[in-house]
Amino acid sequence: MINFIYLSFTIIILYKHTVARAILLAQLLNEIFIYLISKRQWFSVLREVDSQSIGKSNFRVRTENMSAWEKNEEIKIFREYLRIPSVHPDIDYTPCVEFLKKQASKLGLPLKVYHPAQETKPVVIITWKGTQPELPSIILNSHMDVVPVFPEMWKHKPFSADIDKDGKIYARGTQDMKCVGMQYLAAIRALKSGGATLKRTLHVMYVPDEEIGGHLGMEAFVKTDDFKKLNAGFSLDEGLASETEVFPIFYAERSIWQIHFKINGNAGHGSLLLNNTAGEKLHYLLDKMMAFRKAETLRLQLNPHLNIGDVTTVNLTRINGGVQSNVIPPQLEAVFDIRLAVHIDHKVFEKQLNQWCKEAGGDIELEFEQKEPKIEATKLDDSNIYWLALKKCLDDLGLHCGTRVFPGGTDSRYIREAGIPSIGFSPMNNTPVLLHDHNEFIKADTYLQGIEIYKKLIPAVANA
Repeated sequence: MINFIYLSFTIIILYKHTVARAILLAQLLNEIFIYLISKRQWFSVLREVDSQSIGKSNFRVRTENMSAWEKNEEIKIFREYLRIPSVHPDIDYTPCVEFLKKQASKLGLPLKVYHPAQETKPVVIITWKGTQPELPSIILNSHMDVVPVFPEMWKHKPFSADIDKDGKIYARGTQDMKCVGMQYLAAIRALKSGGATLKRTLHVMYVPDEEIGGHLGMEAFVKTDDFKKLNAGFSLDEGLASETEVFPIFYAERSIWQIHFKINGNAGHGSLLLNNTAGEKLHYLLDKMMAFRKAETLRLQLNPHLNIGDVTTVNLTRINGGVQSNVIPPQLEAVFDIRLAVHIDHKVFEKQLNQWCKEAGGDIELEFEQKEPKIEATKLDDSNIYWLALKKCLDDLGLHCGTRVFPGGTDSRYIREAGIPSIGFSPMNNTPVLLHDHNEFIKADTYLQGIEIYKKLIPAVANA
């Protein structure tokens, strides 16, 4: 610093001497550069957490370099889980089960493995017994499986769990939903180390095959005596990332109907104009389905208070049929994926579909690949003590939240169908929604912030 002052003073004296001025200016810039480099400091993870105001301006989970993120124990555990390629199809869940056994052992908690449908489809439960175990328990659910990847479309290998310079952790499952499964355990680890006790028993559940409908996972498990013995009173499950400050909270799901319309008609030579052909009937049916779709699209566009989960979506996903180009086929098949909004009367909707088939000319069979029943939404009122505790906790933390109907399908629908209230929540705000997409990631700081939220949220519902 002394050299810096000396050079500045000398410049003033020799200002009129051009060569000397240039030399001294270069020396001055060099001294400034050296000084700044000498003062450069790198900090490891700084957690300035006011637990009463997570999400407010004084809540920070900051990390200044990649080294600190990589050394963080919770991020290490998360990345280890991400590196297990539990990807469809034909998943071997054994590495996931062994990994979870190791985590349970480190936590000093018992673990049980159930096989409600097949030996290759395990349900893993880690249990933290409450001080009043006779009370209804709390389920913290997540799924072990992830959807397929296209490695050539990724910046990083999809199961490498690489961290870039911005703290983004890249891997399939970072958002959907291995993050939540590990955040549960991280929060429990912190609570146990702090001597916390909970009134209600916690069951941290890891299920298979959610990404392909959960039929051999949660759907089968909720029907077993083993599930009933858990005495569950409430469940937390996955939500979605949010690109804004708002944390979405999901209290219901649309009903999934996947329908094969098998359209029969007169067959013959392609040079004729036959009546009642399968093609004519298909045309009529498509017009009706697409008109309904358009109406729902306009409803969503014109009402700023609606989200995609509030409307019924209709999408044509497949058309099959025909034998060769010059033959009018005796049958065509059209497949629709329909997600019925929670306000839709299922009987009325199905009656409308049958009416359209009749108007098209008849002889159309409806084959349901999937036909979910209307499932009651989780109540968000004073009758639900778990909701009241959850909402108060999130309000106390200063989080901006909004209630939503989940646009897709999760295992919460099976929990709700069993009569147990369930909330979907993934603490990932200010994050692009990348589930099932290429280059799925979560920021390290977002992941750590989620742990801090669960450290408050889990005791809130467990002590309700």
